Amino acid sequence: MNRIITKISLIIWLLHFASHPAYSEPLLKEVFANDFMIGAALNRAQYYGDDLRAAPIIKNHFNTVSPENALKWEMIHPESDRYFFTDADRYVEFGEKNGHFIIGHVLVWHNQTPKKVFEDNRGNPVSRAVLLNRMRKHISTVVGRYKGRIRAWDVVNEALNEDGTLRQSSWLKIIGEDYIAKAFEYARQADPDAELYYNDYSIENEPKRKGAVKLIRKLIKEGVPISGIGLQGHNNLTFPTLKQQADTIKEFAELGLKVAISELDVSVLPDPKGFDGEEVAVSFENREQLDPYRNGLPSGVEAELANRYAGLFGVYLNYRKAITRITFWNVTDGESWLNNYPIRGRTNYPLLFDRSGKTKSAFDAVILSARKSEG
Repeated sequence: MNRIITKISLIIWLLHFASHPAYSEPLLKEVFANDFMIGAALNRAQYYGDDLRAAPIIKNHFNTVSPENALKWEMIHPESDRYFFTDADRYVEFGEKNGHFIIGHVLVWHNQTPKKVFEDNRGNPVSRAVLLNRMRKHISTVVGRYKGRIRAWDVVNEALNEDGTLRQSSWLKIIGEDYIAKAFEYARQADPDAELYYNDYSIENEPKRKGAVKLIRKLIKEGVPISGIGLQGHNNLTFPTLKQQADTIKEFAELGLKVAISELDVSVLPDPKGFDGEEVAVSFENREQLDPYRNGLPSGVEAELANRYAGLFGVYLNYRKAITRITFWNVTDGESWLNNYPIRGRTNYPLLFDRSGKTKSAFDAVILSARKSEG
């Protein structure tokens, strides 16, 4: 019954705006111009200009961009003595050409970092001093190359377990707990003016949030140059609750940090049994019951997705003074990573633009949330 009521309400709202004589498709970056920046993560085809469907969306709707993969360690620094800047350069040039606020993602992460970063020539773990030196050189080289051009960096990504403890990554095992502080220090040395973020998923879960708050407070107390927290926002139709989202933003804002919703999407598909969180290294077998919308999204689920986005943006707008940007992870449903994660080959519908590049009911619901907040 609640789903039917939600759907009817949404239809009434959309009919109202569509029938207005001055109605035309609003632009996200203009609608939220006084609230926060709106952006998307770009893939290679998009910043090279090959994706003609996504091009007008990126140009018209977004004023900030993130790279999906171009700046990750394995892509930009695949071997100890070799950097590959071609894709990253093109990404930055694309952002500059279109007047975007450019984000750098990511400097230190346990995933998509070559194994040899942590090993000597014999395959044994390197010493703390060696790994710190490799980290410093990588950050100095990459951040230094784009100094003054990339305006904000995800410095450390996903350092926490779901219970709030530090992940037992090679960074932690070899360097120790201060590897996080060192990464921020090296990034600040490389670009004194860039915004520096800690980025993670599922922080809305209380145990992980407590761990994140404890970590950030320690960094602040030690004088580590951290600017903000990136809440990834890989959500589904029920998680996080709006209260969880609000409480999380509020708690970090009270620490004096900027808050970014850094990788936003909303999965509409069921999770496989045993899946918990967004650990990218996991995968599951595709089964029909886990991929129920191959032929299109039912209208009831579409309305549920729209209502979900309306609720989330209602929270974001309540905390607009703390939030710097909302970045969707990909541009349209077709290239979303959620079509292949945690199960390859599924059909998901997590974004505001469909596979043909057209706006969805979720887009209209987000716009409506902004209009309501103005009133």
